Amino acid sequence: MSQTTSRVSDLNIAANIPLPAPALLCHEIARSGTQAEFVAQSREALREIIFGQDSRLLLIAGPCSIHDIEAGKQYAERLAGLAEKVADKVLLVMRVYFEKPRTTVGWKGLIMDPELDGSDNIAGGLRSARSFLRDVIDLGIPTATELLDPITPQYIADLISWSAIGARTTESQTHRQMASGLSMPLGFKNTTNGSITAAVNAIKAATSPQTFLGISAEGIASAVTTNGNPHCHIILRGGENGPNYTADHVAETTGQLEAQGLQPAIMIDASHDNSGKDHANQPAVLADIVAQRAAGNANIIGAMIESNLVAGNQKFPQPIAELTFGQSITDKCMDWETTERIVSEAAAAL
Repeated sequence: MSQTTSRVSDLNIAANIPLPAPALLCHEIARSGTQAEFVAQSREALREIIFGQDSRLLLIAGPCSIHDIEAGKQYAERLAGLAEKVADKVLLVMRVYFEKPRTTVGWKGLIMDPELDGSDNIAGGLRSARSFLRDVIDLGIPTATELLDPITPQYIADLISWSAIGARTTESQTHRQMASGLSMPLGFKNTTNGSITAAVNAIKAATSPQTFLGISAEGIASAVTTNGNPHCHIILRGGENGPNYTADHVAETTGQLEAQGLQPAIMIDASHDNSGKDHANQPAVLADIVAQRAAGNANIIGAMIESNLVAGNQKFPQPIAELTFGQSITDKCMDWETTERIVSEAAAAL
């Protein structure tokens, strides 16, 4: 038998490049004591909102994805100023998404391809992500992200105040297990087909103890055992059959959560299928969400919006030098002026 026909391993592996151990990278780009205290305090504020001890509305706002660090910093600076103005009614948290699930193929986010050129410098992407999170925290803004790869949290989770499991991965056992061990409050989105039941089941799994394969801070394959994450909630983001942000949808979701003995804490995404994937519809959706909350529905604990410096999105890939500064290369976003207006209006309505 020839060597070629007997080979059984790595037949489709083109490269296997070791990454720095999480502990090493976290030491290289260390969080300060002040940053750690801010993350701890912001997480506690989020927990109080989820469990009804804080009457403010939690609002996750920011770009669909971070692809330009400088534009992201400018957005964060503006958000910090707005957050101060509405702090008595709204807790603003910046959407800092570094990983993007793709339906087929495409740019997978700053961590996977920080140079936007297909070079896939993951070690460089992890360093950029960690450094950017520190910059946002230093502005006094809590951070939010979707955690997609189960190894990623070891590198950046200590700088994250809130996280999400996306519509494509809510049904994934791997992601439910990962969520059970995370230290921050976390939302599960309903699935792309609109299933609420899958997200409810995900919350039940993530709030329970789990044991699964993972890596240690030293980068060693490990059996990880968790206590379960008690600070999980659901996110309504619409589905293939249309939006699900109305009062009837909220009531149905509340019933499903309570039937399973879960906290009826509901966040609503004003983007994605709730806006028909049209950024121009987000203001009306957010206004409806706020109106429900102002009318007394305290089960609505928060909302999400996709927002950037410049409205819309732009085709990618294209030459980096030709990209419009501050405009999304993934989903369409509202511009800053619209964001500032609707957030201010929401605070006033509350």
